Amino acid sequence: MHKYDYSFLKDSVPGNIVGLTDIISDLRTKEEFRKLQYSETFEVLRKKAIVESVKGSNAIEGIVTTDSRIKDIVSGSKPVTHDEMEISGYKDALNLIHTEHENLDVDEKTILSFHRLLSEQTNPRDAGKYKTSNNFIMEIGPDGSRRVRFKPVSVKRVNADMEQLLLAYYAARQDSDISPLFLTPCFVLDFLCIHPFMDGNGRISRLLTVLLLYLSGYDIVRYISYEGQINNYKDSYYDALKISSDQWHDNKNDYVPFIVNFLQVLYKCFKDLDESFTDISLKKAKKSERVESILMGAIVPISKQDIKAKLPDVSVKTVELVLGKMLKDNKIKKIGTYKDARYMSNTDISFFSATEGTK
Repeated sequence: MHKYDYSFLKDSVPGNIVGLTDIISDLRTKEEFRKLQYSETFEVLRKKAIVESVKGSNAIEGIVTTDSRIKDIVSGSKPVTHDEMEISGYKDALNLIHTEHENLDVDEKTILSFHRLLSEQTNPRDAGKYKTSNNFIMEIGPDGSRRVRFKPVSVKRVNADMEQLLLAYYAARQDSDISPLFLTPCFVLDFLCIHPFMDGNGRISRLLTVLLLYLSGYDIVRYISYEGQINNYKDSYYDALKISSDQWHDNKNDYVPFIVNFLQVLYKCFKDLDESFTDISLKKAKKSERVESILMGAIVPISKQDIKAKLPDVSVKTVELVLGKMLKDNKIKKIGTYKDARYMSNTDISFFSATEGTK
């Protein structure tokens, strides 16, 4: 039987990963300042994010429909096909998290309610109930042959293991030496290895991730789609899941690859926030003002090429003139030299050293 104990997170996580959590924490602070100044922009991002989350999380499982139908369903349109009913169920569960996260906790009642919302339109008999027969995580080879990649917890043990999982989570979150950014992916990995439901485990795991981030003070999931980012890099996600679940039943698995993947996805959410913010808020500004705003608002060090990619209508000369003036005025700092040079607001820090080795 797997032993659920997260005390190892206090002293067994590589230092470069610890540094990455500090960077992400700083990004959260910057996001909070932006929200105070640009509430209308964040409202635009919120409406976009829920559509992308509903689309992305279902697409990972092969549940798809057109973009226009997803927008209609998110807006309240009645689903027609089986896939649309699945999509509608996820939308309902995600809306519950966004609107009621302050009143929710990670407990059995909440997990079962997510599954009920997810499945009641397509499988009302099993909705909101743990599995009643054993299931397996299958892998399909290039020739179409199937093999069992992972054997989850047996049906006889599901209730006991879910109880132990939740108790271990409660103990860990009360320990101030354990970062919630380490605890979240470990909890999600163990949930996926238990695989307590006949169907919907992957989508439930992503709903739990969104809730756990909210409970940890990271509401970026309200404005940028975490699920969409996983879908964009799902090969890396599944690779990390496969590595970290190896020898899980024997308590010899390594959580670190899945932790790293989680942090990378979260980091990409903040980076996407920066890019989305630029696209929405700077359309009417003067060219020089747009360049300066990108530099002052960037949450990662950026190059001249990055600025040009974001502002294709702005000449290299204009970019260089603004860079020169801002360097002279000590508004930004230069990181690196020549072609590798990056620029960052003087109030911010470089990400390169902390992310190196986690890619």
